[in-house]
Amino acid sequence: MSTIWVDMLGVPFRQTYYQAGGYRTRAIECGDGPPLIFLHGTGGHAEAYMRNLAAHAQHFHVYAIDMLGHGYTDHYDGDYTMEVWSDHLLAFMDTIGADSACLSGESLGAMVSAWTAIRQPQRVSKLVLNTGILAPPNAKGKQELIDALERSKKAAGNLSIESVRARMAWLMAEPDKTLTDEVVATRYAIYAQPGMQQHMGKIAVSTLGRVVDDTWTAQWMRPELMQDIQCPTLVLWTRHNPGQPVELAQDAMRHIPDARLVVLEHSAHWPQWEEPDTFNRLHLDFLRA
Repeated sequence: MSTIWVDMLGVPFRQTYYQAGGYRTRAIECGDGPPLIFLHGTGGHAEAYMRNLAAHAQHFHVYAIDMLGHGYTDHYDGDYTMEVWSDHLLAFMDTIGADSACLSGESLGAMVSAWTAIRQPQRVSKLVLNTGILAPPNAKGKQELIDALERSKKAAGNLSIESVRARMAWLMAEPDKTLTDEVVATRYAIYAQPGMQQHMGKIAVSTLGRVVDDTWTAQWMRPELMQDIQCPTLVLWTRHNPGQPVELAQDAMRHIPDARLVVLEHSAHWPQWEEPDTFNRLHLDFLRA
């Protein structure tokens, strides 16, 4: 696969830091047009979308952000909840002057985007739920998420290129083909920041450790809550998605008034990276319709 720099050749992009709700927030942004905000998953960072920015910048002002507590965005001292992340996202939208925006979230980012569309429907013009939806995992999914939690703890507690690679391999259907040394080195550098390893352990427990807890999911991952989503919604899934299989997504999306499903066949939890051309085409077809 190509490098991040090759993917962005010729694209006028910038890395910017904004104050959002009092938190210094990193964004990689490019393009002109209506705002489109990409949100990564647990333990992730804006570089998850480097294979998608160029295509989308032809039609949108694109922001791939580091969510609160992730990447180079400030940390939060309290307990992380969907409301905390949603509040930060809304504050970011306020900062960039976006009364409304298209939101596209992957995994945790999808759940935060869904919560934002539920809480403030007028702020979300279109919504993409990429390999994450407000529905508790089944028994097999719980085991897959426990595996991700253990890999995350190892990457945070015993940081090495190998432990980061093992955690990121969980995201991919064919990591030998799609997991590049460059993106592993990028995440390693992010995790190597002072204090970041301990904080990533906190993030992992706050998300992966809780989505397998029935009490927590009863509060934060109830599918019927999605009946309050008012905007057109694309449920973008994969055949090999760990944690939440296609059948679970199909059942949960029935609660969304205006939702459609597409399934990518050759990716797992990072389709925007594993199948960028297919992802970009389907994603843009929905957003531009």
